[in-house]
Amino acid sequence: MSRNQNITDVLMVGATGSIGQLAVRAAERHGLRPQALVRDTRRAELLLPGVELVEGDLEDPASLRNAVSGAKAIVLTHGSGGDPRPDARAHVDYGGVRNILKALDGAQPRVTLMTSIYATRSDIPGTTPWKRRSERLLRASGLPYTIVRPGWFDHASPTQRRLVLQQGGTGDGGIARGQIAETLVRSLLTGTALGKTFELIATEGEEPSDWAGLFRALKTDESDSVDGVLDPADLPVEAEPQAVRADLDAVRPLNGSSV
Repeated sequence: MSRNQNITDVLMVGATGSIGQLAVRAAERHGLRPQALVRDTRRAELLLPGVELVEGDLEDPASLRNAVSGAKAIVLTHGSGGDPRPDARAHVDYGGVRNILKALDGAQPRVTLMTSIYATRSDIPGTTPWKRRSERLLRASGLPYTIVRPGWFDHASPTQRRLVLQQGGTGDGGIARGQIAETLVRSLLTGTALGKTFELIATEGEEPSDWAGLFRALKTDESDSVDGVLDPADLPVEAEPQAVRADLDAVRPLNGSSV
């Protein structure tokens, strides 16, 4: 594994979720010092004993400034699952990424973002474009990143240890939560994962031994595009709501072009 030796502390967003908790422990196994962003420290202490906690609310931008200050790496596994609000995906899945990026105020940590295998799919019932929009924000920001789109959680047998990384938004399948967590942390620490967006499922076979090679086989996202390489061109930025386009402009580097 080609590791970024500058990464030691990593801010874990969504750390008390089912994937987030596993990602925290995966980070520890790889010698990192995870810091968990949490709203409720008392609850988090029970779920993440021994882990450093940082208070912050993804829907309150002002509360995030201290949490992200000095962060060299960030893993985002947050999601709106279970939130009954009809606009929860806009506020959490998308708004959480937007607010984190704004709170960074020019800092350049390496970021790994977990979205969904259906992030670009408009033909699947119940899907919305908010996760895809969150990905676009991260690409527009100019930060070093990897975007992981996992398949159905836990829809994989114990013998399905071979990871399949796909691009283009047409993949489908399942994967164990622990495999997702491991991939998130490995992608953060592996140079060949930089600038890559991919769908992630598991099939019959052995677990990977060459992570650098696994990521190297993927195409890199185009530097002048807010979409992942091979993503369908069915959601033009120019047709997006004005508020979404304004968010893209707000997170761009000072020398970036507007949309």
